[in-house]
Amino acid sequence: MMEGNTAKKLELVRNEENNSKMPLKRVLAYASTDTAGNLLYCTLTSFIMYFYTDVFGISIASAGLILLIARIFDALDAPIWGLVIDHTRTKWGKNRPYWLWLSVPFGVMVFLSFLAPDLSASAKFTYALITYILAGVVYTGIGTPITAILPNLTNNSTERVRLNSWRSNGGMIGYLITASFTLPLVSFFGKGNDKLGFQVTVGIYAVIAIALLLFAFAGTKEINTKSIKSIPIKQSLGAVKGNWPWITLVLAFIFYWLGNTARTSTVIYYSEYNLGNKNLASILNGLVVFQMVSITILPFIVKRFLKTHTQIIGFVIAAIGQIIIAFAGSSASMVIFGWIVASIGTGIAVTLPFAMLSDTVDYGEWKTGIRASGFLTAIGSSFCIKLGSGLGSFIPSIIMEKAGYVANVTQSATSLAAIKFCFTWLPAIFFIVGAIIMLNYTKYEKNEANVRKQLS
Repeated sequence: MMEGNTAKKLELVRNEENNSKMPLKRVLAYASTDTAGNLLYCTLTSFIMYFYTDVFGISIASAGLILLIARIFDALDAPIWGLVIDHTRTKWGKNRPYWLWLSVPFGVMVFLSFLAPDLSASAKFTYALITYILAGVVYTGIGTPITAILPNLTNNSTERVRLNSWRSNGGMIGYLITASFTLPLVSFFGKGNDKLGFQVTVGIYAVIAIALLLFAFAGTKEINTKSIKSIPIKQSLGAVKGNWPWITLVLAFIFYWLGNTARTSTVIYYSEYNLGNKNLASILNGLVVFQMVSITILPFIVKRFLKTHTQIIGFVIAAIGQIIIAFAGSSASMVIFGWIVASIGTGIAVTLPFAMLSDTVDYGEWKTGIRASGFLTAIGSSFCIKLGSGLGSFIPSIIMEKAGYVANVTQSATSLAAIKFCFTWLPAIFFIVGAIIMLNYTKYEKNEANVRKQLS
């Protein structure tokens, strides 16, 4: 009789976890993780190449090499962080502690990346390489738990989408701040000294990000922490075998970040050299607020359409926006219109994969019996972001270097054409490839209900 009562209680707990709505405090705490992450990491990815070439005095070829080397390290640190998280067992859970432990190192390393000490050319290269790599490594330790924790915050698939939408909006707030205000703040604090301006601005961002990560640690809660078991490394690697929805999603997400970073890392070059209006970059970056529109309505969209089809639509809209910019010529209004269209598309394309990763973790457990949420989400989120954002900056740097780009001078026609291609057509190509890859996901999404039913 006691065993029967215990079973009923366990069943009631499972039903409550499956159907309960997350408290607002926990939702806001979870959303603040991406606000903090984007506030610093998007500052790093959006402005570091420009900072290296036009402020720190590193050649564009050297800047591109730094980004390439960093991506090699990223290929190693993301899976390692995932394995570390899968082997973490604390009274706070397996993901939350890293927001506490790494918040200060994260802020410090990004700040040091923009410090720009007075060094020789070779020493500048070494300093930039080391600080950029370490900032990326620590960010992976912050970013991996943001996605890995999602399956442990709730078992309700609808709540996962809701949580992820709030998180994405939180991330958009962080990105909106850095995209819209970084250059004006650099100008305000630097008063003509961009080195000082970047130091003060990034220092302020770092303090805010640390506070937000501490709030995220205090305000979230992982369920079933007592039942979490460490997973052998061999089993974590085995969780990838046959997990084709995860493989599909990872490839598509890499191409999203390739496209998005190519456009955000070159917008300042296009505004300053092609359009002759450097301040337009801040205006365009500020219009990222339109991403929040698509992110906010996303939970309602996925109730009517497959997540796969919604993701493809996001890719296509983003590509169309980039093509509009390509044909806008010197018309600032048309450039703005194309940027808004693309932002609506990227708002969809950047949000869904994080929620869908939780579904691929479920699929991996159903397929192999292994629930390697940390390892799978580390590669599916942090690795994709860092590989895509790194190559998304590196590829334009190589194209611009081959076209003869030189910082702070009047650009040649060839250089201007290269900047335009990197800002318009290159992102559109990446987005279209991502949409094509996502076509393969449909058949797996249609089997999700059956997978969850068998797992339960």
